[in-house]
Amino acid sequence: MQNISTYNFTGKRAIVRVDFNVPLNAQFEVTDNTRIRAAIPTLKKVLDGGGALVIMSHLGRPKKSEDKYSLRHIIPEVEKLLETKVLFAPDCMGEQAAEMAAALKSGQVLLLENLRFYAEEEGKPRGLAEDASEEEKKAAKTVVKESQKKFTRTLASYADCYINDAFGTAHRAHASTTLIAAYFPNDKMFGYVMEGEIKAIDKVLLAPEHPLTAILGGAKVSSKIAIIEHLLDKVDNMIIGGGMSFTFVKAQGGKIGNSLCEDDQLQLALDIMEKAKAKGVKIYISEDVIAGDAFDNNANEQTCDVDAIPDGWLGMDAGAKALETWKKVIMNSRTILWNGPVGVFEMPKFAKGTLALVEFVAKATQQGAFSLVGGGDSVAAVTQMGYADKVSYVSTGGGAMLEYLEGIELPGIKAIRE
Repeated sequence: MQNISTYNFTGKRAIVRVDFNVPLNAQFEVTDNTRIRAAIPTLKKVLDGGGALVIMSHLGRPKKSEDKYSLRHIIPEVEKLLETKVLFAPDCMGEQAAEMAAALKSGQVLLLENLRFYAEEEGKPRGLAEDASEEEKKAAKTVVKESQKKFTRTLASYADCYINDAFGTAHRAHASTTLIAAYFPNDKMFGYVMEGEIKAIDKVLLAPEHPLTAILGGAKVSSKIAIIEHLLDKVDNMIIGGGMSFTFVKAQGGKIGNSLCEDDQLQLALDIMEKAKAKGVKIYISEDVIAGDAFDNNANEQTCDVDAIPDGWLGMDAGAKALETWKKVIMNSRTILWNGPVGVFEMPKFAKGTLALVEFVAKATQQGAFSLVGGGDSVAAVTQMGYADKVSYVSTGGGAMLEYLEGIELPGIKAIRE
């Protein structure tokens, strides 16, 4: 494993796996360039070091070659941010891509077409009949796994060194994120995005300053079980908000009206509370909520205690008392991990609690705390407030971050470290 900061790129072609899975509008223009901007320091490091770039990524979830998923649409944005011309190979396989990669000179950039136009990238068969037998499925998988070897070998042939800078796909054992690394035993490394993500999460999990507070929100307890249980050995405080909190409230006998609840997780919620108590972890659940009489931005609203929500009403956002309590906990923390909204963030009327948390976390960070924010709506809230530079680190890892927080060794990380 090499270090991107000290590696000599002079005269070398670097193949870089980035995460350019960015949103496009109806005119195929990039509407949020966050992921592209994040990769620019890695890409410029190669170019400034005298190397050439072969960039590879996926876009969307195509099951075949489709123009709406073509990476050619993002070229203008990449060129603008990278401040140089970007060549394009209209197929990531084939003679043209190989010839274009071989002809690259120092300072030049080649973007390959969407990797997921090929089933070999993910290593999963496509086009199987719905009633395919287990034998047929097994045979198809064997075929695609075999052709995946050639696909990976071909990608590797385009370059002299490999950089993985796509943390968002690090939890997937795909050709471009994991298998390709084996072809560069002495010339593989993390890019700056990967380095930053790993460093930030490790700082929370392995060497945090205490008190350490985890803020976990979102809809379902079931999607956060592994994270909660793993964090109980790490944190001093755990704030549980959003829809998942009502499962805990009901488990303790509270009335939650029509609020979101996973009845099959009630015992698990009680078990988590018991484990937390045994480990000395303080769990904070919303004392009061903003309830609505419909799951709608125009719903009527009222504030009520979290365990006394009237029938026909549902909890939509954290209440003032809860926010005041959480503010004190957050301001007293030295390390903060935040994943998930504490209200129905997509509805402006019920986004106030989540936006208030942005203020609290930013203020705690200003006073010296280390703060890591990750998860779609948490990141969206920080971005909406213009506070991305007021927290210590904003993770764009999504599912990869969640699995890393569970203590899982991610394939994309393991492949570089081996």
